[in-house]
Amino acid sequence: MAKRNTDTARIYKSGFDFLNQLKDNNNRDWFNLHKPDYVAELALVEQFADALLQELNLHDQIETPTGKKSLYRIYRDTRFSNDKTPYKTHWSGSFKRATKRRRGGYYFHIEPGNSFVGGGFWGPSPQDLKLIREDIAFDDEPLRKILSDEAFVSTFGSLKGEQLKTTAKGFDADHKATDLLRYKQFLLIRKFTDEEVLGENFLQLVNNSFKNMRSFFDYMSDVLSTDVNGLEL
Repeated sequence: MAKRNTDTARIYKSGFDFLNQLKDNNNRDWFNLHKPDYVAELALVEQFADALLQELNLHDQIETPTGKKSLYRIYRDTRFSNDKTPYKTHWSGSFKRATKRRRGGYYFHIEPGNSFVGGGFWGPSPQDLKLIREDIAFDDEPLRKILSDEAFVSTFGSLKGEQLKTTAKGFDADHKATDLLRYKQFLLIRKFTDEEVLGENFLQLVNNSFKNMRSFFDYMSDVLSTDVNGLEL
């Protein structure tokens, strides 16, 4: 699995091959024996992440300084898990938006048969969740307009995330926005086939997906960082 010289940052089949072999041999002896392969493949993923960061900064402001800094370690924390395999069998990373006025973040996950990008709010604090629900209850049309936009639907389908089984506390069961008020997470997810991931234009597919998160992020950022008069909280 030699490192390639290329002017185009992309995900290579050799990276998938390494992850598949790691999945079949998820132990420290095998990993240490194949450490040079891991280092070579990781360098290619870092190259992809660097290029993705450059693209992101053309349409957003990102706090994460480099593609390398965006990547998560391949080593698993097994202390509190029943699964004691020591290594993850995917590449993944995330980018944080700059300044407290830009809420939300971008995530990518590269794994044979299970590649996707995501963004949004995985675990909003009780205070943030209260602000979001109060805004939705006051006027749900701005969020519904975003969620029904053609570009949004074609990219993400629908809003994802864990939901309450009953009505959110403090809101009427027959509220017209009860479907949105039940959300505890607010996630945007787009999945990719292996063929798409290994294609030459995958970088642009990911970047375009992130672009299509922007209207949702802008809405949430206003809700979470300003009051009803538009003044910073």
